[in-house]
Amino acid sequence: MGQPEAPSLDVLRQHCKALCLPTTRQIVGDALETARREDWPRETLLHFLLEQELAGRRQRRIQRRIKASHLPPGKTLSAFDQRRLPLRVRRQLSQLRRGELLDRAENLLFFGLPGTGKTHLAAALGFEWIANDRSVFFTPTYQLVGRLLRAKRDLELERELRRLDRFQVVILDDIGYVQQSREEMEVLFTFLAERYERRSVVITSNLVFSEWGQIFKDPLTTAAAIDRVVHHSVIVEFGSDITSYRAEEATKRNRLEADDNAVS
Repeated sequence: MGQPEAPSLDVLRQHCKALCLPTTRQIVGDALETARREDWPRETLLHFLLEQELAGRRQRRIQRRIKASHLPPGKTLSAFDQRRLPLRVRRQLSQLRRGELLDRAENLLFFGLPGTGKTHLAAALGFEWIANDRSVFFTPTYQLVGRLLRAKRDLELERELRRLDRFQVVILDDIGYVQQSREEMEVLFTFLAERYERRSVVITSNLVFSEWGQIFKDPLTTAAAIDRVVHHSVIVEFGSDITSYRAEEATKRNRLEADDNAVS
């Protein structure tokens, strides 16, 4: 068998397109030029192209998951002032950000006063988990409850729960912030029960467990919900010594405005 004729760059790019190799299609020309100039062995060139294609696919997967997650933009760890957190919470961060608890279908619970950074930290961990190849969905609790209730009334609750099941973790923000009806809380309990020991849930709340009767209305349902959430969970408490971030920002703005007025 004779040596095949070297294909043109256009042919190579057409093959890449047919094989769904967008990164390779984009860089193959420059890669060939570099390989000729630096006298790369064929194996080195092939390895380089495969590595770049894998890296490109991973980046595109991350971007798809970020879009599907509905995570609030900008709520990342780099934008979070970790110095505001107690040492006990900071010590937990390095372990939490790796996301190993998700592989064990464990839950993560954030409790604390409004404005202490619970939502920001939960979302920031969501971005970290996506970067570590996990699937995340972020939602205010009242929106999820409304979504589930509409599905129940349309006899589509089971299908909706399966849709949510494709996410390794669902972040429920501000559970108990909006008072819901008994029917709405029943679908929330169904959601938590369905994920128990199979998928993870992250919950942020201003209400301690003793106040969860306000959420689930019925004592037995409240006890059952707490049992499912707490079992296999990590609890992070934002103590009363943590000041409100929003209050701090408002104070800073007021000081700046006062300084500007004094100057003028």
